[in-house]
Amino acid sequence: MKKTALAMAGILLLAIGCEDSSRGPNKADFDGERAALQARLEKKRAAKQSEQTTGEKSAPKVEGESAPPAFGTVDARFTYDRSNKRDPFRSFEWERPDRQQAEERGPLERFDVSQLSLVAVVWKTGNGRALIKDPSGQSYVIAKGTRIGKNEGHVIEISDNLVVVKETYVDYLGQESTKDIEMRIRASQGG
Repeated sequence: MKKTALAMAGILLLAIGCEDSSRGPNKADFDGERAALQARLEKKRAAKQSEQTTGEKSAPKVEGESAPPAFGTVDARFTYDRSNKRDPFRSFEWERPDRQQAEERGPLERFDVSQLSLVAVVWKTGNGRALIKDPSGQSYVIAKGTRIGKNEGHVIEISDNLVVVKETYVDYLGQESTKDIEMRIRASQGG
């Protein structure tokens, strides 16, 4: 049984190998293409030499087709309409209408609220105050209503060991949402 299967496979492979191989290109086809390529190259060299001697550029010509424009040239019929298109070099951060561009930002508005740390609180007086430290080590005294943080934040409450900051966020659709952030005094480590 095995010998019969092997013999059939051998006959099949022999039949496939003996197929007519005249379907593909032959030597004459390759020689014709090589000669046409050589003629085009010689034509280009001649054009380049005449360009160097006369100083005029001649556009390459392809038989049956008009030559494409050279790289870096602009079609005279092309016009660009920039209306209703955003400036690709403008930041994605939207300009907020409630805040003037010329308005100066305070030193605490240059940092995110998470970068600031609460050091001390004086809260039993009539108007509570807190001491805030920025990442560079500079300290600031704040009160209720002080602007703080990058996202239009302001202090809304100062209590025993807590400062609450209300920040306004604008999403990609332009909708505003607010978030209350609590800053607490960190307990000292050790004795």
